[in-house]
Amino acid sequence: MCGIVGYLGHNEAVPVLINGLKRLEYRGYDSAGIAVLNDSGIDVVKEVGKIRNLETVLAAGAPKGTIGIGHTRWATHGQPNQVNAHPHSDQSGNIVLIHNGIIENYTVLKKILQNKGHEFKSDTDTEIIAHLVEENYNGDMEKAFRESLLRLEGTYGIALITNHEPGKIFVARKGSPIVIGVGENEFFVASDVTPLVPYTRNVFYLEDDEMAVISESGIITKTIHNKTIEKKLEKVTFDLEAIEKEGYDHYMLKEIFEQPKTIMDCMRGRIMREEGLVKLGGLRDIENKLINANKIYFTASGTSWHAALIGEYLIEEYCRIPVEVEYASEFRYRNPIIRSDEIVIAISQSGETADTLAALREGKHKGATVLGIVNTVGSTIARETDAGVYIHAGPEIGVASTKAFTSQVTAILLITLMIARRKHMSVVQAKQLIDELLRLPENVEKILAQNDKIKEMADIYRNEKNFLYLGRGYNFPVALEGALKLKEISYIHAEGYPAAEMKHGPIALIDENMPVVFIATKDAIYDKVISNIEEVRARKGRVIIVASEGDTKIAKYGDHVIYIPESSQALSPLLTVIPLQLLAYHIAVLRGCNVDQPRNLAKSVTVE
Repeated sequence: MCGIVGYLGHNEAVPVLINGLKRLEYRGYDSAGIAVLNDSGIDVVKEVGKIRNLETVLAAGAPKGTIGIGHTRWATHGQPNQVNAHPHSDQSGNIVLIHNGIIENYTVLKKILQNKGHEFKSDTDTEIIAHLVEENYNGDMEKAFRESLLRLEGTYGIALITNHEPGKIFVARKGSPIVIGVGENEFFVASDVTPLVPYTRNVFYLEDDEMAVISESGIITKTIHNKTIEKKLEKVTFDLEAIEKEGYDHYMLKEIFEQPKTIMDCMRGRIMREEGLVKLGGLRDIENKLINANKIYFTASGTSWHAALIGEYLIEEYCRIPVEVEYASEFRYRNPIIRSDEIVIAISQSGETADTLAALREGKHKGATVLGIVNTVGSTIARETDAGVYIHAGPEIGVASTKAFTSQVTAILLITLMIARRKHMSVVQAKQLIDELLRLPENVEKILAQNDKIKEMADIYRNEKNFLYLGRGYNFPVALEGALKLKEISYIHAEGYPAAEMKHGPIALIDENMPVVFIATKDAIYDKVISNIEEVRARKGRVIIVASEGDTKIAKYGDHVIYIPESSQALSPLLTVIPLQLLAYHIAVLRGCNVDQPRNLAKSVTVE
């Protein structure tokens, strides 16, 4: 959701800005623009649509200069058009800035500024920031910037350049991430590290209510209350290849096929098989609190929420601790009853999800121990939690999450085993689950080998208008996730339900035009799911089944069957979800959809 890049150095800024914006395309956007500062002032170029539209304009004559900022916008205030695209400026054009987030009091500030004679061009909340800085400017830009930030309510990541002090970039952060990269006599700004990797591995992150002034002589960091602070550089560890397609048609397909590796990477170094133990260094200091917790809350959004639902099944079954799963967007607003002997676990791929961040802060405020399950090292959630587990999935560029989901579930399985062994699980039972965990990468490979078959199946269903996904037990959350994937990238309406709930409403939709995807693996409730399939067949529904290898009778119940290796109920979601990811991917591609950047969606949702 919205991307920020900035550059100050000795090279031409435009190529760095464009390359950076391209690496942020995965976040989702509807327009793009740049501003470059040079001897003649500040040149602003912006266009609606993809970055290639901006490049077409720049090909006719790109502005020169070694200081600049760039932005990809995901609309919050005002329609996607050239006027609302970033960067935005003050009335004189001397102050130009880009902004991620939402200014909640912008209407009040706008009216105050209008009463002082300011005229606005756009419908955005961002433009008022430039005018506010202009109003506060009295010869000291840092002071004007800081005073303006103090009047903003909401969230922001801001980068600003100005003719008043042309050798500087001013940046600030509150709720919307900003990372600063340090190279050889050059500096970089971005909303995440991916644009910085080609140029430097040395970075630091701004925290909320912090700002920085970047110039040739270095970086000054302060709080917005004018207290100077020291920032420590961190090393970015992932390789550039991790954010390239490596021959795949789309990032999403690459990430689906990476799952044997990413599942193993999440387990690597954490399992002691002979002892039947799991060691999670990030939880060492609060392990006893986890063991003795009276209740665990999971809070998350979207795909991460589905992983949390699986966590509820796992922890209640194996650890016998009550679990509640909460939508992060609702958690903080319903005044939940949370006690100091309870645990709140926030799950987020990006570690920056605004709703999830707000939910964990609510849990912390009420005295709970707060944990994080995140993918992005150095992210806000990782820094603000008491402890946590990195899933080590590597950069996930496709907006629709795939490998992060299976890695999140793997991490929750490891947490479950760690707690259960300390409570009552025998070494024999633990070793059985661990051995099955260690076989997961090989079993996922077997499912991925059916890619061509699933693509043929997708061609049959590519023009459908609706889908129903049904599962029971551990695979009910997988039904939700399968439906979400189809909705996100193919724009086909799909719903996930517990299979037994179908007869309480959705059965009214079943006819010969309704494809129904069943997860019917061999487990304790297999016969119940077969009965649900029969109910659909009796109403002429078209049935796609995800079934266990060796199930010789299942084929007679479905129009199509995708077989997966047998597994225990607890681990089955890590296998059953793979064919649903592939089915959604191929349907979307066959429909001509942009699977990596679906419309209206953003990878890192940093606004409420």
